[in-house]
Amino acid sequence: MHSGERLAGSILLTFLGAACSSAPSSPSPGIPADQLLGTWSLVSLQPAREPEQPTAAGALYTLTFGSGNEYSTRAECTACSGTFALTGSTLSTGPVRLCASVNCQEMAFESRYKMLLTGDSTVALSTTTLQLSSARGVLRFTR
Repeated sequence: MHSGERLAGSILLTFLGAACSSAPSSPSPGIPADQLLGTWSLVSLQPAREPEQPTAAGALYTLTFGSGNEYSTRAECTACSGTFALTGSTLSTGPVRLCASVNCQEMAFESRYKMLLTGDSTVALSTTTLQLSSARGVLRFTR
């Protein structure tokens, strides 16, 4: 993926929100939304056609799913919230309603994290692991 595409994905998440089609208010058969509820910590990310990159020691990247199809995410320099839909095993994030930044330099890892989180992803879930996969790449989380 070109850096311009990554930047566009990051800007889209931060300022405009992720593209989101009209989603049903309740998930269809597949992964029950209640299994997503709670906070997940990012273990690693892997942009398409790049090696896996572990989260730096001490860095805090979380993704929290709440009731009412709301989510929030925390990265080193930003905290955002929005809505999600789970249809079968497809997770759609967006639109972002609130995004706050602290006064720090956004790092490449954070930009990649936000880019990979934006849009539709296929969910692979166990009681302690969550994997979000798309053509953009893979995010791996644990509880």
